[in-house]
Amino acid sequence: MKAILGYIRLYFLHSNKLVLIASSIFIAMAIYLNYHNRLEINLINHAGTPFPGISARYVIYLIAFLLPHTLLWLVRRNHSKPPLAFILCLLIAPLLFAIKVGIDTYFRLSPDHDWNNYWNDIIYWPLRLILLVIMLGVIWFSTHRPEPFYGLSTKQFNYRPYLWMLLIMIPLITVASTQPDFLHVYPKMKQVLPLPATADPGFLYKLLFELSYGSDFFSIEIFFRGFLILGFIRWAGKDAILPMACFYCTIHFGKPLGECISSYFGGMLLGIVSYHTRSIWGGLMVHLGIAWMMELGGYIGNELKW
Repeated sequence: MKAILGYIRLYFLHSNKLVLIASSIFIAMAIYLNYHNRLEINLINHAGTPFPGISARYVIYLIAFLLPHTLLWLVRRNHSKPPLAFILCLLIAPLLFAIKVGIDTYFRLSPDHDWNNYWNDIIYWPLRLILLVIMLGVIWFSTHRPEPFYGLSTKQFNYRPYLWMLLIMIPLITVASTQPDFLHVYPKMKQVLPLPATADPGFLYKLLFELSYGSDFFSIEIFFRGFLILGFIRWAGKDAILPMACFYCTIHFGKPLGECISSYFGGMLLGIVSYHTRSIWGGLMVHLGIAWMMELGGYIGNELKW
């Protein structure tokens, strides 16, 4: 834990304060527009372009990612022309995640309506994970080989600091589990409830859903902390952290307001950790642990009807 606190101190000590403040103001304005003017939903509904679920999100993600990178480039002493690979990755990265979020993957997997809905929910996240890893694999093979594949190295991984971080989150999630907006969204398992009548034992089908849901956090970590941090280090160094945090915050539009706001700071924290450890496993442990605790908190909170 001491090491992580040291990483955080070093980051804020050496970061450009003006860009940090400007980016934080920008993301605060984006959050305000989204939660008071339904920014994301209105763009999707009125985009007037093919695949509006993808194109509208691409615009939001691109602005959130490109603006901090542009500001950081402007304040650098060396204004040499950015490498072409860097520019292409800047433009492609938001598109990859917009495809991941916005693509339609509903299939007819069973003649029974209830089972068909259940299995579509189960494959929803793993299928997107596979698609994202394939797209990242093409980029890695083209631009980052022979480096490790976006933070999957387990060298010198120490789980103890991340366990402490999870313990700190327990009282915060407990409080959140009493709030109506939190209980409206969580647990995500509500998506498959009630289970089909023939789902026996029901516990195993609920567990399968939670494992499927958990796979989404691997895709998030390998993309945001793997690709957007470790993949961009060669071009931006520690300056890769802030744009990633801004981008990461925008994918939480539609989540409870408190979760969206905290994602900006949480994304920055996980980015700092992955930058120093060159690994995504610590972030995955924290992110997945929090997600499953939120599932448990949402389940208990709804059962108790706070």
